[in-house]
Amino acid sequence: MSEATTGRRVVHVVDDDQSVRTALSRLLRTARFDVRTYASAREFLERPPDAGDGAACVVLDLNMPGISGLELQEALMRDPTALPVVFLTGHGDIPASVRAMKAGAVDFLTKPVDRQRLLAALEIALERDVARRRHRQHLASIEERFAELTPREQEVFDLLVTGMLNKQVGAALGTSTVTSFIESAAGVSAGARTGFANIVTGMLFLLAIFLAPLLRMVGGGMEFGD
Repeated sequence: MSEATTGRRVVHVVDDDQSVRTALSRLLRTARFDVRTYASAREFLERPPDAGDGAACVVLDLNMPGISGLELQEALMRDPTALPVVFLTGHGDIPASVRAMKAGAVDFLTKPVDRQRLLAALEIALERDVARRRHRQHLASIEERFAELTPREQEVFDLLVTGMLNKQVGAALGTSTVTSFIESAAGVSAGARTGFANIVTGMLFLLAIFLAPLLRMVGGGMEFGD
C-alpha cells in the first residue's frame, strides 16, 4: 500500500458556502480523511497548510468573493511545494475547466458531485503529493551530497555535465582528480539509485549518464589515458 493510503491524509476544503463545507467535511471524514475547511481563498492563504501534516490536497471552489478559485490556483502553482488541486464547483464552464487543467488541476468536478468520482480524484491528488514529496527529498539528498564534494571535484562535475568525454576530463584535470571525484560521487549514485533517472533533472540527470562509465573504468582498474 502507498503512503497516500496508509499515512495521514489531509484534504483542505476551500468554499464560501457553509453548507458545502459541512457536507464535504462529513463525507470525507467518513472516508477517513482529515479535513480542514476555509471560507475563502484569503483565509486559506492566511492559514497555510503545515507540511508536516502528511499527504494532502486542496478541494477548491471556482467562484468565491474576493480571490477566485482560479486565482488561488495560480498563486499556489508559483510555489514548488504547492498541494495538488481538485476543483469542485457549481458554476463550471469549458473555458474555466480548460484553464484549471492546463494549470495542473487533478480534476474539475461539478456540484452535485458523485461520491466515488470525488474520492477517486482525491486519491490521485494524494498520490501526486506523495510523489512530489519524495521528489523533493531525493533532490535535497543529492544536493547535500554534492555540497560535500571539494571545489576540485565540483570542477570535474561541471566538465562531465557539459558532455566532455572521459578521456577529455582526465586530460583536463588529471586522472587522480577524476578518480577522487568518482569515489566521493559513488555515494550519490548508491544513495539515490532507486528512481534516480526519474527525479534528477538538468545537471544531475546528466551526471547520472556520465558517472556510470567512469565508475566502471575505476572498478576495472582502467586508466583515462588508455
